[in-house]
Order: sequence, then C-alpha cells, then structure tokens
Amino acid sequence: MLVNSTVIAGKGAETATGRSAEEVEQIRSVLRSRYEDLNSEYEDAVAENQKLRLVEIGDAAGDDQADSGSKTAERDAATSLLRTLLDRRVQAELALQRLEDGTYGYCEGCANPIPVARLEVFPSATTCVSCKSNRERRAG
Repeated sequence: MLVNSTVIAGKGAETATGRSAEEVEQIRSVLRSRYEDLNSEYEDAVAENQKLRLVEIGDAAGDDQADSGSKTAERDAATSLLRTLLDRRVQAELALQRLEDGTYGYCEGCANPIPVARLEVFPSATTCVSCKSNRERRAG
C-alpha cells in the first residue's frame, strides 16, 4: 500500500497531499474493504448476541449461581466484542473521511507522515508511534 511515498514522474497526476490518483484509489479500496469486513463481522456478532439472549431468556429456569455467573460472563464478553467491532468500524469510516479530506496518513498530533509500515498494519491509525506513546503515557 502506498501512503506517504513520493510520486515518481510519469506515474499520474498528484493530489494536494502528494499522492497520485492511483495511490489514493488503492488506499480507498483497502479502507473500504476493511470497513465492509468489519461491518459484516459486526452484523454477525449482533445476530449471535440476539440468539444468545433468546436462549438465555428461555433457559433461565432452575439456574444456580454458577449458571447465572456463566451466562453473565458470556453476555459481558458478547457486549465487549460488539463494542470493539463497532469502534473498529467507526475508525475505518473516519479513515475514509480523512482520505477524502486529504489528511489520511498524517499524524493528528504532530502532522508528520505516519510510517507506511504502521498504516499497513493498522490502516485506521491517526497518530505516529511517538504521539501514540505520548497519549498512552498521559492517559495511564
């Protein structure tokens, strides 16, 4: 994936961010695919969560404390998964918006380019490693 690289002459017209139209389209394709995958995962998790709740409602009679505790743990895990998937989906949406705005691939903290290797692993990254570390230190 080409994100912050310099465009070689003859490769196509550059956008305002220094990326060719082909590079922007390649990034957009990767981000859309990621969004669609996350959306599908989220929808599947919602359906599974609904099934779990229906089974729980119909199967609660005669539960002892251990059964109730297990069901609560399963419900909490399912809810946590839903939140995580929803958060990742929102991140992908925001990355697509940043791409449209011309700010994708640049750190929100220092405005420097985010290394391509980081964006390949985490396409929704909004900060460079240094700014991310600083945020985590302040939060913790």
